[in-house]
Amino acid sequence: MLVRIRHGAYCLKELWEARTREARHLLLSGLAYEFARTDVVLSHVSAAIIHDAPLWDLSLEEVHMTRTDGRAGRREVGVVQHRGQLRKGDVMVVDGRKVTSPTRTALDLTTLTDLEHALPAMDHFLRTGRTSKAELREGAKAMARWANTLGTDLVINFADGRRESLAESRTAVMLLGTGMPAPEPNYKIRDHQGNVLWRVDFAWPELGVFLEFDGKVKYQKFLKEGEDVTDVVLREKRREERICRRTGWRCIRLTWADLERPAATIRYIISVLQGGPVYL
Repeated sequence: MLVRIRHGAYCLKELWEARTREARHLLLSGLAYEFARTDVVLSHVSAAIIHDAPLWDLSLEEVHMTRTDGRAGRREVGVVQHRGQLRKGDVMVVDGRKVTSPTRTALDLTTLTDLEHALPAMDHFLRTGRTSKAELREGAKAMARWANTLGTDLVINFADGRRESLAESRTAVMLLGTGMPAPEPNYKIRDHQGNVLWRVDFAWPELGVFLEFDGKVKYQKFLKEGEDVTDVVLREKRREERICRRTGWRCIRLTWADLERPAATIRYIISVLQGGPVYL
């Protein structure tokens, strides 16, 4: 059975349904680009997917493109064309298609959504060296009078390339609500000679607390040949015990479920930072 994925384009139903949301969007963005009736550049969410940036809770139902002719943008079924002024360096070619650069893509995302949703991609591009704070700030200056850019500087200022995952970016935003000192991301615990023994997702050294985020991807990442997830969990538990014995610190562990109940999780974190119990 064929399914219509856009005007004039069809795909086998089983192949379409087997694709991830991102893979479907990549196919649709390619079609929208080829059928565009003006010169465009894939941008915003569509460019972020091409650059393999992490996205959280953003709609992938529409392909985003930026016009290069300076004319007003428009919206049609499944496609949003943005009006934008593209600077030198804002455009690159990927697989034969024009795409906004990582710097421009990160900035564009700040015009679509809030800090929590825009931050993961910006953190990712900083961590992978595909942009810098200086480049982001220079690009933001050129966008200063554009619509929906009031939150751009906030995202740039808060972005940190030391965060290594979507989960860490979201956790960092949630921790803004604790009213406590900001933790150090990817904190290195060293021995007396300065050698790095462990890295933890976040740490409050002055308070003697560190935080680790537990997610399915994390445990799958550290699977060794012949192991299952239980082996990784036990190894991680032993690692936590060694860190606590050596430093005297206490450990907070969060999961995806904790991010979905931020008020309760923030109360718990504040309690631990103030010397309370380390369990929910």
